[in-house]
Amino acid sequence: MLISAVVLVLDVYTKHLIQQAFQYGEHLQVSSFFDLVRYHNEGAAFSFLATEGGWQRFFFSAIAFIASVVMIYLLRKNSEQKLFCLALALVLGGALGNLYDRLTLGYVVDFLFFHIGQYYWPAFNLADSAITGGVALLLLDGFKKPQ
Repeated sequence: MLISAVVLVLDVYTKHLIQQAFQYGEHLQVSSFFDLVRYHNEGAAFSFLATEGGWQRFFFSAIAFIASVVMIYLLRKNSEQKLFCLALALVLGGALGNLYDRLTLGYVVDFLFFHIGQYYWPAFNLADSAITGGVALLLLDGFKKPQ
């Protein structure tokens, strides 16, 4: 649970810094392949359903809340499975970070923007990174041999 709290705090703090330093849509080129930006995502991953009129805010918030409750239960039930718990803790921290944004702002703040030439990856944030890393670890854990 400590890992989830660290992810949540870092995510909320970095988003706060971006909101203080950038106007919506503003870019700062950091390198030839990375920019800091300020975007608002009202949908899910890659802005899925972002233009649907507002109902998706409550839908994705409800999903994040329910998933968080399930993950907390699984963390407590499987505390001896270290890799599984690390993975879930990362996903939980990321889910709570994005849930906080949805509940307080109505959208998720994205600010990490990678690209190669004219090919751009959608902007994301630390919560998204933790979720992705956690899912990768869950997949790895699923391929472990049973003991």
